[in-house]
Amino acid sequence: MSTLVVYFSFTGSTKFVAEKIAETIGADITELKTSKNYPTEGFRKYFWGGKSVIFGDEPKLINDPIDLNKYETIIIGTPIWAGSFTPPIKSFISQNKIQGKRIALFASHAGGGAQKCFTKLKKELTGNEFLCEIDFVEPKKSLEENLSKAVSWAKGLAI
Repeated sequence: MSTLVVYFSFTGSTKFVAEKIAETIGADITELKTSKNYPTEGFRKYFWGGKSVIFGDEPKLINDPIDLNKYETIIIGTPIWAGSFTPPIKSFISQNKIQGKRIALFASHAGGGAQKCFTKLKKELTGNEFLCEIDFVEPKKSLEENLSKAVSWAKGLAI
């Protein structure tokens, strides 16, 4: 069974989790990259991120196209911005017809909004089988705990 981990990471937290999940189950992995640069510091970081979600931005992805026909399972990872998934994930979903796949979701955040984010993602990805979801609160602050949590969750997906 072939699996792809696809994610967007802003500060490296989601990347940290995505890499551990992919390594644990031997999945292919793709980090979404955009042509748009978001502010990385202070209030502007939160303002632009939130505004991008609220206005439904779909930034241009600069990744090579992904042949999703090769994968039965797609694991999607995102930071949570304004209670939702990030605009690059929205672009990925919009640009690919994701149907009939097994989908697992994970999110990283600083304190809330995971269930709301997962509900929105599931709505965007109708026509798929949802396996499970998990969230990580500030993953890089508790490295060992979150590594263990990611490994356990990923092993559960392999069953």
